[in-house]
Amino acid sequence: MAGAVAVSVGKPGKRYNAKMTAYVWFLCLIGGSGGLLLGYDNGVIGGVTSMEAFQYKFFRGVYDAKELGGFHVNPNPVKAAYCSYNNQVLQLVVSSLYISALFSGIIASKFARMYGRKPVNVVAGAFFIVGAGILAGAVDVAMLVVGRILLGVGVGLCSLVMPMYNAEVAPPHLRGGMNILFQWFVTFGILCAGLINYGCDFIDTWGWRLALGLAVVPGAIVFLGGLVMPESPSSLIERGHFEKARVVLAKIRGTNDVDEELADITEAARISNLAPHPMRNLFKPQYRPQLTISLLFMMFQQFTGINAIIFYAPVLFNSIGSGHTASLLNTVIIGAVNVLSTVVAILVVDRLGRKFLLIAGVVQMVIAEIVVGITLKYEFVKYAGQLPNGPSIGILVCICVFIAGFAWSWGPIGWLYPTEIQPLEVRAAACSFNVAMNMLFTFVIGQCFVTMLCTMEWGVFLFFAGMCVIMGLWAALLLPETKGVEIESVFRLFQNHWFWSKFPAVKNMSAVSSLPYNTKMGTEANAIGPALVPGAARLSAQPLPHNGNATNGSPLVGGNSKTVI
Repeated sequence: MAGAVAVSVGKPGKRYNAKMTAYVWFLCLIGGSGGLLLGYDNGVIGGVTSMEAFQYKFFRGVYDAKELGGFHVNPNPVKAAYCSYNNQVLQLVVSSLYISALFSGIIASKFARMYGRKPVNVVAGAFFIVGAGILAGAVDVAMLVVGRILLGVGVGLCSLVMPMYNAEVAPPHLRGGMNILFQWFVTFGILCAGLINYGCDFIDTWGWRLALGLAVVPGAIVFLGGLVMPESPSSLIERGHFEKARVVLAKIRGTNDVDEELADITEAARISNLAPHPMRNLFKPQYRPQLTISLLFMMFQQFTGINAIIFYAPVLFNSIGSGHTASLLNTVIIGAVNVLSTVVAILVVDRLGRKFLLIAGVVQMVIAEIVVGITLKYEFVKYAGQLPNGPSIGILVCICVFIAGFAWSWGPIGWLYPTEIQPLEVRAAACSFNVAMNMLFTFVIGQCFVTMLCTMEWGVFLFFAGMCVIMGLWAALLLPETKGVEIESVFRLFQNHWFWSKFPAVKNMSAVSSLPYNTKMGTEANAIGPALVPGAARLSAQPLPHNGNATNGSPLVGGNSKTVI
């Protein structure tokens, strides 16, 4: 059956009677805490792989290369420094998590649609707890990979559900900041992992086990949070629980005046349930703009080089001459910058908008990466692969500048934007696709970066800088601004965009769905829909001008009615 999109036809940016209550804060904190799984894992693995006891037990070749300065591998001291961690099995241990996260993110879409967001969150926490236990007791590389795969299942499930959950429960005018809480928790998890790595490094033989095993803590937080959080109103209505959705929405909004918002969600959910194959529908022409943007967003986010630095920061600093303990301390500094900079995004994303932050972040990242690349080109050779304190501190500062630029732009908005542009009827499938693509490109970077560093040396930073330039131009030209637009109305932005409106399936989409009420969901929604908004009726299609307002004489004037396209 052809897909359809439910939207509100009032002015973009209209506000429902939605208050920012303490309960909303509580729910968004629970939803954001899912980022702890991804953040802790991203941060802990780089530190653990640089610990000598871990290398000695599982990767003797890497350990020997560091102990011998890499000269038995390559007599060139510069090349030896760049290549001392170039081990494909080591990279597989790091990146295997993201392959399992890719597949779990895909199947999570169906479960989130059938059973809701809440149970998926509980299952995600359980997988993470089990995976952490296996890693803490690992005796060979196979156990490391199995443990990482189980962690990946939890990461994939949670990365799908929690940004979607926050987008659905947050007030429209604060949706950006609340959704970015997920990314803030990612950065907080990275910082916690850095601090734990630094402390565990002083435990000679089993510190790495403690660092990996403490992943049970974020897993438990997500598991318990999933038990106490209510289902989102959108998910409840999508599955036919209308009265419960009204109760939850009224509690979330802090008012019983939720008729208009509930009516819009109901209308969107009716069409959602008329599309039985959302993943298949996702590839239909009317959804291709969002699909294309999501794919490129996930690719560009990883090709900034951010996870290459987050995964391998201790390895990177160790390779350019910093001592092992100093490398872990540098990682803590980077993590702190990451957390604080993400707060900036939470505070300003709904005031300055998504595109401004994306473009400004690109400028900052490009400058930082070019300076790091040029510094390594000349200083690393000059000091034969062992940088003194001055240049090392300079590189640390530049990497912090890079991290800050990413943390208030492409990091948080990379989870926010691809979620909020998706229509409800394909939102779960689209978020699943987003997570899968993010994990795919994260796997590519995790598996390839150390080899890229060995092959390209300082040029790897210029490569990432060049990718940043391309993605900055892409964001400036092709991304509609979604600041302040009610989540079920975002699709209208594509109809008015200079580029995306050129596609017939987008431009010529009618304002009223011709789909019949041929499901239980449709029949029930038809019965209660008019009652939710007294006096409302199903309206005929009316073309809208470029500014998004109704034409003269249209019954849509005032922005209180709703329709379906």
